[in-house]
Amino acid sequence: MDAFLAFFEQMPVWQKAGWIFFVLAIFWLLEGYYALRNLSYNKWSHARTNLVFLAFVMAINVAFGLITVGVFVWLDEANFGLLRLFEAPQWVTLLLSILVLDLIAQYLVHVLLHKIPLFWRLHLIHHSDTKVDATTGTRHHPLDFILRESFALLAVIIMGMPLSYYLFYRILSVFFTYFTHANIQLGSKTDRAISWVFVSPNMHKTHHHDSMPITDSNYGNMFSIWDRLFGTFVAMDPSKISYGLDTLKEVPDNAINKQLLLPFTYKKRA
Repeated sequence: MDAFLAFFEQMPVWQKAGWIFFVLAIFWLLEGYYALRNLSYNKWSHARTNLVFLAFVMAINVAFGLITVGVFVWLDEANFGLLRLFEAPQWVTLLLSILVLDLIAQYLVHVLLHKIPLFWRLHLIHHSDTKVDATTGTRHHPLDFILRESFALLAVIIMGMPLSYYLFYRILSVFFTYFTHANIQLGSKTDRAISWVFVSPNMHKTHHHDSMPITDSNYGNMFSIWDRLFGTFVAMDPSKISYGLDTLKEVPDNAINKQLLLPFTYKKRA
């Protein structure tokens, strides 16, 4: 397992970026053959808009990489973290680290993005997409992404995990981000079976319903167990879901400048 984890630690930047575009491209193409819903839109134009937001996120990710390296150096020097308090097989510590990362850096921060008004303003841009497909997974306001990365570092510090654990989780997270947003039909039985442990496409589409309280559900990214454990799991027929936000219909979802300004210009209406 050491060699397996070392692979992720030694991956050059171009391979990590390549993984993002490879997974995105696979699900984007699958949507054309196994679409969950027949969305009437220009798929290329929609993708271009969301890829602009991905460019912002990737630029911030480079800067955050320097901070992340500093955190891991400090953890080694200080011998800090819960994983350093007990002995366990490597697969156990890896699984625990992935679970804690998913709980804190995905589920918890996602709940806060919905429940705290200031954070919700940052998260609006992700929910304003009225045509949810694989590229929607890339659609985050830069300030939203910074908040998410901060919580990821918090999880890293709490656990005192090795860098390879964190990077392996990031690779897995990329897959689930595009898988759950993709406009793909797995079949209701298959999708339901997956959703008992992992977040499935239908499960996450419910989260993108345009009206409350349905929007405040299914916060998970990788594991669905958090939504089931904390009572935020909702099952809904995907054919009855309307994407976007019913309080934000007047702002075009492809107007990049207006979308970036949403945290400062948004005025909630009844």
